Amino acid sequence: MANPLVCDSVWKDKQKYEEAEAHYQQVLAGTAPKGGGKGGSGGVAGDNSQVTRRVESLEKENRDLKKVVEDMKALVQRLESRVTKLEGGSSAPAAQAPTPKKPAAPAEDDEDDDIDLFGSDEEADEEADKIRQERLAAYEAKKSKKPALIAKSSLLLDVKPWDDETDMKKMEEEVRKITADGLLWGQAKLVPIGYGIKKLQINCVIEDDKISTDFLEEEITGIEDLVQSMDIAAFNKI
Repeated sequence: MANPLVCDSVWKDKQKYEEAEAHYQQVLAGTAPKGGGKGGSGGVAGDNSQVTRRVESLEKENRDLKKVVEDMKALVQRLESRVTKLEGGSSAPAAQAPTPKKPAAPAEDDEDDDIDLFGSDEEADEEADKIRQERLAAYEAKKSKKPALIAKSSLLLDVKPWDDETDMKKMEEEVRKITADGLLWGQAKLVPIGYGIKKLQINCVIEDDKISTDFLEEEITGIEDLVQSMDIAAFNKI
């Protein structure tokens, strides 16, 4: 905004400036009126010099005033720019935000498509569940076909006779006559235990779920004429 005092000053001096400018032009053209007092041409020369100085002074004053006005305009522009930045927006009024449009109501065909899509998801889920069930059933069938792991144990038995006169060959034969599902006899040998007495050391493999050590002891010691006792010398899981 321009300084009102500066504007008033320029306006007041304008008429004087125009008059002095007109007189100066007349002097240059040689049409300026001559003065009637003493001095003659000397007075006219003095007047011309005075007018010239006056015009130059007015021109300088006018230039200074213009410079002041330009500086003030620049200052006002800088102030406006700073205020705009501080307010976080432009000096122009903010444009009104457009009112958001309401979404158009879906057509009947779109609703039908949505319903079909939902139904498709259900069908996909049912199909996936069916495939999963089939795979589980196939896995269970495959698993059932595999032979179950049978827990087995390897035993080394010490079978002791009554005395040194016991027929050890017959004792082994009687022991091997003990048969049962899950029992398999292995190698056997006679091991001296002192005073000419030998014990029968025989190996067997049993299925843990079918044969117990108690069963073996009961059956072997049941050969009363030949067997005094039975001990388990070694027991290993297979």
